Amino acid sequence: MTSPEGLKQLLNRALREQLAATIPGESVAQLTRLSGGANNETWRLMWGETPLILRRRPFSTDAVADLEGNILGLSLVDEAAVIGLANETDVPAPQVHAVFDSAHPIGEAFLMGFIPGESIPQRWLADEDYADARNQLAYQCGEALARIHTIDCSQLPKTIGPTTLEKRFDAAQKRLHTFGDISPVMQFGLNWLMDHAPSEAPCVLLHGDFRTGNLLIDKNGLAGVLDWELTHQGPAEEDLGYLCTNVWRFGQLDKPVGGFGHYADLIAGYESIAGWTPALEAIRYWEIFAALSWGLVCQTMGALWHSGQGDVERAAVARRRSEAELDILLLIEEWNAS
Repeated sequence: MTSPEGLKQLLNRALREQLAATIPGESVAQLTRLSGGANNETWRLMWGETPLILRRRPFSTDAVADLEGNILGLSLVDEAAVIGLANETDVPAPQVHAVFDSAHPIGEAFLMGFIPGESIPQRWLADEDYADARNQLAYQCGEALARIHTIDCSQLPKTIGPTTLEKRFDAAQKRLHTFGDISPVMQFGLNWLMDHAPSEAPCVLLHGDFRTGNLLIDKNGLAGVLDWELTHQGPAEEDLGYLCTNVWRFGQLDKPVGGFGHYADLIAGYESIAGWTPALEAIRYWEIFAALSWGLVCQTMGALWHSGQGDVERAAVARRRSEAELDILLLIEEWNAS
């Protein structure tokens, strides 16, 4: 593991050349590890007078290569490419300034611009200073998702191809088998999803992790969309349902859209850009799918922890599988009662 001082020296050598024509500066200052991110490190730094953010993967994905349907997400090289495409829309995404592959001494990483705003949900969901922002945020999220879904998929890295529900069900089933079939509730949830699967819809580019916690909020609402590592192709309603999943409401269960808004505003914002209206039933289906996916993430974090990869944060995430199981049961019960 690279020490902060060692990382600073590596960055100094790399950035003097890579940023020479774009951002004035001679050396890294105020290098600080930020909280959050079970898969990747996030660092804030100053290059001259310019604040920047470094995203870095501190471990090899080979550590989980034997887990069928790896859900750790894109390489950071591909994630940076997607963010570059998002920058060409009106989605508030950071500008990418430098990209490093896994062979570089820094490791797999990219450097991007800093967007001011608050990302910690427990702050902006409760602080009265953000009340006006919260009131318009669901609509703004609908607009942003609609714009993301317009990105031309032919420009994506080859690793981000279309898929089918059948393949995704198969990958989930194999992963449950890999983990020893230890969760009857998750198996029940997968069976239910297969039995109630919607007709295949056209694939669009999905953010894949568009949720409270990956959004930067300022007094005007949505200031930035972060963490594009789970980007993939799928039906548009998947991104909307993911945002509405219980785990991303941070206890504000009466506001289904991320703990801050309501379905009608999210759908209206989406329709204003996309020109069509997503069906609430489809969004609710993908909420249940997202609950199952979160349970699988928890199990994967546990497998990483047991393999010796990563810190205690992965062990803490692994313990939250029981929450995902409860969400699956409650959401299916609500569906059946509606």
